[in-house]
Amino acid sequence: MYKIFLRPFFFLFPAEQAHHFAIILLEWTIRIPGGEWLLKKLFSLESTSHYKEVCGLNFKNAVGLAAGFDKDAKHIHALSLLGFGFIEIGTVTPLPQPGNDPPRLFRLTKDEALINRMGFNNQGVDLVVARLKNTPKKDVLIGGNIGVNKNTPIENAIADYETCFLKLFLHVDYFVVNVSSPNTPDLRSLHDKEPLSKLLSRLQELNHQHDVPKPIFVKIAPDLTNSQLDDIIDIIITTEVAGIVATNTSVSRRGLTTPLHLIEQLGAGGLSGKPVAKRATEVIEYIHSKAEGRFVIIGVGGIHTPEDAVEKLKSGADLVQVYTGLIYEGPGLVRRINKLKIQQNS
Repeated sequence: MYKIFLRPFFFLFPAEQAHHFAIILLEWTIRIPGGEWLLKKLFSLESTSHYKEVCGLNFKNAVGLAAGFDKDAKHIHALSLLGFGFIEIGTVTPLPQPGNDPPRLFRLTKDEALINRMGFNNQGVDLVVARLKNTPKKDVLIGGNIGVNKNTPIENAIADYETCFLKLFLHVDYFVVNVSSPNTPDLRSLHDKEPLSKLLSRLQELNHQHDVPKPIFVKIAPDLTNSQLDDIIDIIITTEVAGIVATNTSVSRRGLTTPLHLIEQLGAGGLSGKPVAKRATEVIEYIHSKAEGRFVIIGVGGIHTPEDAVEKLKSGADLVQVYTGLIYEGPGLVRRINKLKIQQNS
């Protein structure tokens, strides 16, 4: 139904506007009599065979919503009805910021991909915390993806991560440290060994001041070399954080079907969707092989079918996340992934 009726309608509009329309439709649905029941009936697949314990957290299934879809934690309840095992909010920054000027989100329909240069647009951590305090958790786990404000000098980045970490600590189940967005100046320099070590060591210091520390993950770019991945693996093991989210969007434009002149017109931004699927899986395989199971991997990038998700799980991911696949395949993708996993386990 989505690909026949809803997707053609949404694709009549610019990508960011269509995103807002989709959210409005979802929120409208849960407000009509029987709307919540209908969404759960259509999209949730309840089965104890899906339950998975990771980092001491009990996930009702292994399929999550990646950061960027619900940046400000406005729609957790509605999104939880679509069958996700976990939802990652953010990226959240200490201060509100509008992000980059629109248009800043583009479809590459022939490639079933997106290019975005959103720029960490969000309402700031204080408003997100206030909203989370009044959000019923239901049975979905919440991750907090944290970053830095655009105007923060990169040498002061740790302070921004500290602020978000401390304010969100009581209101999320795990953290993701975003050092891999290509849309914030100099952010990817935090992949380097020394700054990343300092950042994660500081967050772990704060983390262990609590009786029950929270799992901390690092979200990395797909464009890293094996040498850079080796450094990050060593840092994860040394600092004893929970693991890695692999991967974020790519700055590469290799192998696209969309004509080059059209891509150049769109300008800078991170590429997501089918074109990054292979590279994301390669990164997962490499990390899994090198780390030998010593930390957790959340696999994300180009999951458009149940088979895509299973491939990442077989390559070493413990959990997976979707985003661009939802835009092209619809929310039924989550149920289809979980259904395939039941069939394979039976």
